[in-house]
Amino acid sequence: QVQLVESGGGLVQAGGSLRLSCAASGPTFTRYPLAWFRLAPGKQREFVAAIKWTENSTYYSASLKDRFTISRDNAKGMVSLQMDSVSPEDTAVYSCAARPVSDSISGRYAYWGQGTQVTVSS
Repeated sequence: QVQLVESGGGLVQAGGSLRLSCAASGPTFTRYPLAWFRLAPGKQREFVAAIKWTENSTYYSASLKDRFTISRDNAKGMVSLQMDSVSPEDTAVYSCAARPVSDSISGRYAYWGQGTQVTVSS
């Protein structure tokens, strides 16, 4: 079982930056990659980025990799998503997820946080 709690969402102006955090806990959370997804109104859930706890491996959506950075703090059980040069198109609920249920790092996951709202004003 893995518990995930996001924080750091809010309102930011276009061109600004925001840092989201996901606190992971549970006896097995370091076994699985942790990913960020986002869900914007009227759109399908979109993979943002993922990271592994025990390898130096990160994965990004091709369209976001130049502006978003995922990182981890193993000691704190925390994964962060640094969002730079944001635009109104980045407005969405951002959720972290753990334990992929398929071979795809950007596919379905078993455990989800409650999500945090990010709103970018123009």
